[in-house]
Amino acid sequence: MKKNTLLIAAAMFLAVGTAGAAEFDFANGGNIRNSIKKISSPVPVAVAADVPETHRAAAAKKMAEWTVMVFLNGKNNLEKAALRDVNEMEMAGSTDKVNIVVELGRMAGYDSSDGDWTGVRRYLIQKDEDPNKISSPVVQDLGAADMGNYKNAIDFGKWAKKKYPARKYMFIFWNHGTGWIKSAGLNSKGISYDDETNNHINTLQMAEVMKSIGGINVLASDACLMQMAEVGFELRNHVPLVVGSEELESGDGYAYDVLLGGLINNPSMKAEELAKLAVDSFSDYYDKKVGGYTHSFINSKAMPQFVNLVNAFIAEVMKADDGEAAKYARDNALKFDYAENKDFYDFVSLLVSKSGSQSVKTKGQALMSYITGKLVGHNRSKDEPGNYRSPANELSRAKGIAVYVPNRSVPYSYLEMQWAKKTKWPDFVKWIASKDPPPPGFRP
Repeated sequence: MKKNTLLIAAAMFLAVGTAGAAEFDFANGGNIRNSIKKISSPVPVAVAADVPETHRAAAAKKMAEWTVMVFLNGKNNLEKAALRDVNEMEMAGSTDKVNIVVELGRMAGYDSSDGDWTGVRRYLIQKDEDPNKISSPVVQDLGAADMGNYKNAIDFGKWAKKKYPARKYMFIFWNHGTGWIKSAGLNSKGISYDDETNNHINTLQMAEVMKSIGGINVLASDACLMQMAEVGFELRNHVPLVVGSEELESGDGYAYDVLLGGLINNPSMKAEELAKLAVDSFSDYYDKKVGGYTHSFINSKAMPQFVNLVNAFIAEVMKADDGEAAKYARDNALKFDYAENKDFYDFVSLLVSKSGSQSVKTKGQALMSYITGKLVGHNRSKDEPGNYRSPANELSRAKGIAVYVPNRSVPYSYLEMQWAKKTKWPDFVKWIASKDPPPPGFRP
């Protein structure tokens, strides 16, 4: 009788909470942050293993539309930003339609606010008005867990899916990101750097995380430099939509109150709509700031044909012996904080512009059209005006995906990635480098 009474009470609470949900009025100039404050946050529905089958079926009908999982590694110099972003998430808060689940890590030495606790905790994010204190309940305390260990990211994702099931899932990696660092070993590239353990999650392990969790609809990297062909191709079979930045991100990262508030306002949105919202909420925020940015989402299902077009383009360039055009593109294409990361479209565009071969131009145009028409689902960018720390950069030329183009052969560790195994890119990079004149004093 007690169990039935609780179920009836919970159902009544959910009905009231859902009826009280606020709507955003953008047409009349509504402010999304003010509208978020009006949203009630009913307790998310959990489908527990010990609930009778009849009640499990009823709960399944009320299953959340989305569960957003944020693997938020603040165990480094981004700790203060980590706490700020969790407080932004609390401005939206979980509802019966959207679960917001966070694994947050902290360490000693960077920020002493909000109790100065250390370790790793899991939260179900609840609506809260205090911008300086995390008020959401701690669902699980993991102690000194290693957030640079990909197995812990897998455990988080599986746990979140089991405890907070939904029809669709978004997973966000939050931390430093490096995409593909020039000339470094495989273990120096990736995301989620844990300064306590000196571990991080590399590109191959990111793919294993997505594969092992399974069923993720949107993967976003709230981190620098992650939107690269090498990363996207590694993930292609495990997540359909990948959101990220070709360039550095500001320490502010995502505007989580706007991103999650938009999802809560329209919880029935499709995966493509949420990926686009991630790009637009980020871009709208930084359009109001001084510096430049890049942000895009790519369609993983477009990767196989993308590789076919890349290989066809490479073959035509090498057949035409268009070495000078290739060198020009390598040396002048839009580059990012790691100078050997180039915008893919811009690289191809410059090579085509300098080529005398009609076949190269045709293959290049087909590749460029595919990048903007099929591979990149949505892309936004803004020029970097430059300051005393960084030069100006015409980031508006970015078309949504970068690639590694060093002026030498790729390191051996690069060959471990699927991109290197399925494309002719390593041979192409080596061939371009062979067209460079020998260094002064060189003797064969």
